[in-house]
Order: sequence, then C-alpha cells, then structure tokens
Amino acid sequence: MRRLTRSQSNRMLAGVCGGLAEYFGIDPTVVRLAWALLSLATVWPGFVAYIVAWIVIPPGY
Repeated sequence: MRRLTRSQSNRMLAGVCGGLAEYFGIDPTVVRLAWALLSLATVWPGFVAYIVAWIVIPPGY
C-alpha cells in the first residue's frame, strides 16, 4: 500500500512536490512547474496550499 509522504531524497524546500511526484509516479519537475504556475496564477492560494501540505503530509523515512 502506498502512502503520500514528503520526499527525503527528492526535495528542494520541504519535499512536498517530490513526494507528490513519487506517489503518482511522475517526474518531479512537472509537479514543481505545475505548482509554480498555479501559485503565480492564484498568488496566495498556491503558497498557502504548499504550507498546509508541508504541515499535513508526513515526512518519508
């Protein structure tokens, strides 16, 4: 069974995008670009969502 965790090996800031990429089996660069575009398009909700995900998603081991 797979669990969504923050990545410990594929991280730039908190490992949220790397963890999402590992969970869905896609390239982390795609997730990072999509999140960056979402954050720029919506300004605050993208940044707030990242911080919430940082707090809610447990770290991987």
